[in-house]
Amino acid sequence: MLSPELPQMSKPYARTRPSSWVADGLLFFGGAFIALLLLLTLWTFVTPSSIPNFNRTVAPPPTAVETDQCADDSDLRRDPRNRTFYDDREVRYTLGQPVRDWGEKRQQWLLHHPSLVAGAGERILMVTGSQPSACKNPIGDHLLLRFFKNKVDYCRIHGHEIFYNNALLHPRMGNYWAKLPVIRAAMVAHPEAEWIWWVDSDALFTDMEFKLPLDRYKNHNLIVHGWTHLVTETHSWTGLNAGVFLIRNSQWAMDFLEVWASMGPQTPEYEKWGETLRSTFKDKAFPESDDQTGLAYLIYKEKEKWGDKIYLESEYYFEGYWAEIVGTLDKIEARYDEIERGEEDNAVRLRRRHAEKVSEQYGAYREEYLREAGYGKGSWRRPFVTHFTGCQPCSGMHNEMYSGESCWDGMRKALNFADNQVLRKYGYVHASTGDIAATPVPFDYPAEF
Repeated sequence: MLSPELPQMSKPYARTRPSSWVADGLLFFGGAFIALLLLLTLWTFVTPSSIPNFNRTVAPPPTAVETDQCADDSDLRRDPRNRTFYDDREVRYTLGQPVRDWGEKRQQWLLHHPSLVAGAGERILMVTGSQPSACKNPIGDHLLLRFFKNKVDYCRIHGHEIFYNNALLHPRMGNYWAKLPVIRAAMVAHPEAEWIWWVDSDALFTDMEFKLPLDRYKNHNLIVHGWTHLVTETHSWTGLNAGVFLIRNSQWAMDFLEVWASMGPQTPEYEKWGETLRSTFKDKAFPESDDQTGLAYLIYKEKEKWGDKIYLESEYYFEGYWAEIVGTLDKIEARYDEIERGEEDNAVRLRRRHAEKVSEQYGAYREEYLREAGYGKGSWRRPFVTHFTGCQPCSGMHNEMYSGESCWDGMRKALNFADNQVLRKYGYVHASTGDIAATPVPFDYPAEF
């Protein structure tokens, strides 16, 4: 359909003033320029970062191959394309698939990730875990959650990473053997970590300030709580405890885990190993081969090959027995409060409110008062790790030498004791280790409490 023609508008000055088109042109272009400026001004309000930069040079598109593969990689989302052990199909995460030259492979990987080189010699990955199914004990899942929170708190304060696993990585390596496949996989997954720190699900940190004395272990590859004479002379399977240990991410550890795991239920020698271990360690309470007695056997029988690189720590509670610790916690807490109530400058400095991020500094301040406290049994120093061995919080099938209530009450008390050290940085504490509720603390706590 055609539109009706519009009447032509007359231009009365077109013939009478021939030069007026110049003025009209100037007005037109001036108005257009002002309109353009207005448009650009309005555009900046909508997209302030979109102002055109006419002097900007456009970077060429990335090439298929990076020219500087070892450049700064402070952005941890960047993984250079250099070939590493991850590109080698022969390098597996599983036990039974030995890895060779692991130390060299780790070093090569670190060279391609230079931002991770600083501090690599002391970097720790904590590994823990629990069963893949729900707990049979009605309060078991709650307790395990609190135990895990405790580990997360400790790692956050000290700058460690943590991996929690609740998958069975080997179908035939359950119970106490389940930790070995997890540790083996963690070593490959975290080449940046020098140490893998296994902590059982029923162990917790009751001194949130204490730091591992890594310099003490510089010539060793495995640190376990125990006593050499009980393992090598008395031949007691409880001469050490394998529920907490620190293992160096190294070729030595790769080889050792293979040997240690060869005593496990996935091998045809499992029953034979049970007999061997029980005949060697006469006080062993059950016939099956287990990880703890297997470790003691390797220290005793193969000292030159393995034992010389294993450090049995007995000076402090690297792993402490809960039954000898829980009853002392209230007195220990009172002693620490007494120190902070002092009027001397150091005591005032110690109770000063501070950010959680700088907690390690205040732990160093406290050492001045703890020199005479000693370590371990009989000491009024906070125990580092309290392990509820024999309590079985998930299944509830605790050792008959304990009552269920003594286990559960002891756990709550130890967890609150540790939690107070964390909550205080947030302005709260449990009024007592038996209290569930937390209350605000006064400004000059504990002097004003």
